[in-house]
Amino acid sequence: MPIRLLPTLLLYILSVGYTPGPANIFSLSCSLRYGHRKSMRLWYGLLAGFTIAATTVVIICWAVGPAIADYVKWIKYIGAAYILYLAWTIFRSRGDIEPKGGECNFHTGMIVQLTNAKMIVFDFMAVGMFVMPYSHRLVDYLDFVFLLLLAGPGGNLAWIMAGGFLNRIFQRYRLQVDIVLSLLLVACAVMIVL
Repeated sequence: MPIRLLPTLLLYILSVGYTPGPANIFSLSCSLRYGHRKSMRLWYGLLAGFTIAATTVVIICWAVGPAIADYVKWIKYIGAAYILYLAWTIFRSRGDIEPKGGECNFHTGMIVQLTNAKMIVFDFMAVGMFVMPYSHRLVDYLDFVFLLLLAGPGGNLAWIMAGGFLNRIFQRYRLQVDIVLSLLLVACAVMIVL
C-alpha cells in the first residue's frame, strides 16, 4: 500500500471500527455491568477472534482474490443472526447485573468477533482496496492485519473504557440501558442484511 493512502485507511478504520456495531455494543454492555477492568477478559477474546478472522481474510484474499467477491455477501446473514442472539441475551438479562450464562468472557468475545459480519466485510473491503491492487506478496497481506487491529480490537477497547466510565448510570438505569442496547443490536442486524 502506498504511504499516501494511510490517511484514507485510518479514516476508514475510524469510521467502521469505532462506530456502533455488534462487538462494540456488546463490549459496552459488559463494561457497564462489570466495569472496564473485569471486561478485559472479553476484550482478550475479541482480540483473539479478530486476529483469527482478519488473518484468515487476508490469506483468503491473497490466495483467491477476486474469485470470492460474490460470496462475501453471505457472511452478513450469519453475522446478523448472531447479532440478534446477542440482542436477545442483553434484553433477556432485564437489567440483571450478572447476565444469564456469564456471557462476558474470553470465549464469547472470540465468538462475537468470529461472527461479526461488520468487521469481516470491513476486512475484505480494506484488503481489496488497500493491499490487493498494490501487492501479491503474502508478507504484505499479513502485515496489513496489524493495521486492521486498530479497527476491531481498538474500537472494542474504546467502548469498554466508555462503559467503565458510564457504569454509575447503568447502576441506576439497568433495565432501560439493556433495552436501548438490545434495540441498537437489532438495528445493526437489520442494517447489515439490507
